Amino acid sequence: MDNQDDSIQIQQLEKTNRILRKKLERCESERRQLETDICTKEFLLKKVICELEDSRIDLQHRGQKLENTLDSLHKMQAQIIQSEKMSALGQMVAGIAHEINNPVSFIYGNLSYISQYTHDLLRLVELYHHHFPNPPAEIQTERKTVDLEFLEKDAIMVLNSMNIGTERIRDIVLSLRNFSRLDESEFKAVDIHEGIDNTLMILQHRFKATDKSPEIQVIKDYGNLSNVECYAGQINQVFMNILVNALDALEEFNAKRTYQEIRNNPSHITIRTSVVDSQWVKIAIADNGSGIPESIQKQIFNPFFTTKPVGKGTGMGMAISYQIITEKHGGKLELFSTPGKGTEFMVKIPIQQQVSEII
Repeated sequence: MDNQDDSIQIQQLEKTNRILRKKLERCESERRQLETDICTKEFLLKKVICELEDSRIDLQHRGQKLENTLDSLHKMQAQIIQSEKMSALGQMVAGIAHEINNPVSFIYGNLSYISQYTHDLLRLVELYHHHFPNPPAEIQTERKTVDLEFLEKDAIMVLNSMNIGTERIRDIVLSLRNFSRLDESEFKAVDIHEGIDNTLMILQHRFKATDKSPEIQVIKDYGNLSNVECYAGQINQVFMNILVNALDALEEFNAKRTYQEIRNNPSHITIRTSVVDSQWVKIAIADNGSGIPESIQKQIFNPFFTTKPVGKGTGMGMAISYQIITEKHGGKLELFSTPGKGTEFMVKIPIQQQVSEII
C-alpha cells in the first residue's frame, strides 16, 4: 500500500510540476512579449520626444525669424517715415525758399539804388540849403515839421537796417536749403561744420533769452576737418535731433531752477569736432543739463521710446539717428551721461567710405 500511495503522490507531483512548468512558460512568453511591447513603446516615445524637440527648435527658429522680420519691418517703417519726412521737408523748404527768395532778391537788388537815390536827394537838399540859406517861410515851416536834420540821419540808418535785414533773410533761406539738401540727396563730400552751423541757425530762436531764462550759450570747438563723404541731408537731421534733445533737456532743467540760479550756472551746449586716426571724424554735442538716468540710457536708441509728454515727441528721432549713423554711414553713435552733470552724444563716421543707396 505504501508503495502504491507513493506512486500516486509522485504522479500528482509530476502533473503539478508539468502544469507549473507550462504556466511558467506562458509567463515567460508573456514577459518577453511585454518587454518587446515596452521596447516598442519606449522607441515610439523617444521618437515622439525627438519629434517634439525638433518641433520646438523649429518653432523657436521660426519665432526668431518672425522677431527679426518684425524688427526689420520696424526699421523699414522708421526709414520710410524718415524718407517721407525728409522729402516733405525738402519740398516745403524749397517752396518756402523760392517764395521768400524772389521778393527778397527784388528788395535786396533795389536797396542799392534806393540808397544811392537817397544820398543824391539829401546831397541836393544840402546844396539848396547852402546856396539858399534863407528860403521862404513856408519851406522853413515844412522843414521844421518834417525835422529835416533828423530825417537825413535816420534815412541812412533805416536803409542800412533794411540792407542788414534782407541779408539776414537771404542767409536764413540759404541755411534752410543747405539743411534740407533737397538737391544734394546723393552721397558726396560736404563740409560738416557748414551743416552744424545751418542747423544752429534754424534753431536759433530756441537759444535766445526769454523772460524766464537767460540765453543758452553755444560753445564751438571746431577742429580742422576735411570734407566728409556722407548723405548730407541725413547727417543734418542727426544734428537736428541731437540739438533738439539737448535744448529740451536744458529747458526742462531750467524750469526747476530760479532765474538767478541759471545766471550763476548758465546753460550751454558744447560742440567739438576732430579727426581720429586720419580716417574718422568725431562730432561731440554735450549739454550741462540734468543728465539721463542710468535706468533708461540703454533704451534711448530704441524705436518709439520717449520720456517726453504726449505730443512732444514720437520716440523716433534718436532711433532714426542711430540707424543713419550706423547703417547708412558705417559709423558709431554713442551716449555718455552722468545724472546731474549733463549728457553728451558722440558721432563718429568715416571720412571716406562706400555705402548702399538710400531706399
